Amino acid sequence: MKFSIITPSYNQGSYIERTIKSIHAQEGDFELEHLVMDGGSSDGTLAVLRRYEDRLRWVSGQDEGQSDALNKGFTDTTGDVIAWLNSDDLYLPGTLQAVAHAYQTQPFDWCFGNCSNMDEQDNEIRPSITRYKRRQALSYSYRHLLRRNFISQPATFFSRAAFERAGLIELNLHFAMDYDYWLRLGRQSDPVYIDRTLASFRCYSQSKTGALYRKSAWEAYNIARRHARSEERVDLLYHFAHVIILGVMYPFL
Repeated sequence: MKFSIITPSYNQGSYIERTIKSIHAQEGDFELEHLVMDGGSSDGTLAVLRRYEDRLRWVSGQDEGQSDALNKGFTDTTGDVIAWLNSDDLYLPGTLQAVAHAYQTQPFDWCFGNCSNMDEQDNEIRPSITRYKRRQALSYSYRHLLRRNFISQPATFFSRAAFERAGLIELNLHFAMDYDYWLRLGRQSDPVYIDRTLASFRCYSQSKTGALYRKSAWEAYNIARRHARSEERVDLLYHFAHVIILGVMYPFL
């Protein structure tokens, strides 16, 4: 089987080499295609990409944002299983082999695993969030997903066939485009859950106030409203309460 990993990038020269290394350190019985879609970085990103040209493809130029870069990457690759890893996040050792084993054992439309959080120095932080999301994942249902987004983007993979049915990422979404995509995939089929930590998401100290979280949370709530059917409207009440409560708690997590 073949993986296509898309890395959208813009001025992440301080982190992108770590991301690249975490992808290409993966070992197992699979092929790997890695495409970096850079939005025209002006820092040291392009110098890093040139050093790894023997292992990956990259394109640099103006785009319409992350969703546009991802859509171009998805359509310009050929892997059986697709994922995207942002240019400051990391895969843990053994991640692609774990996903490959799951796919070869039980071919899935999509799958996800656990994701830790790290600071600017790669130290693990906010373990309570990781534990919370794992508890939610163990009781997955589509209606449960409508109530809150507990699926971490860096630890999610989907098949080429599922992508072709679900379509491209919405360009008008800026924070929770991944949640919209999970809800679209979830209408097709339930995901396979891999109960191990597959990736690590980078958190920044300047976002500790939760301002970015609140923007993302309200966008996610409106996405859930758009996807909920009449019999699922009650789940939006849970989602609304979740946004309010977590908005208060977020700075302390």
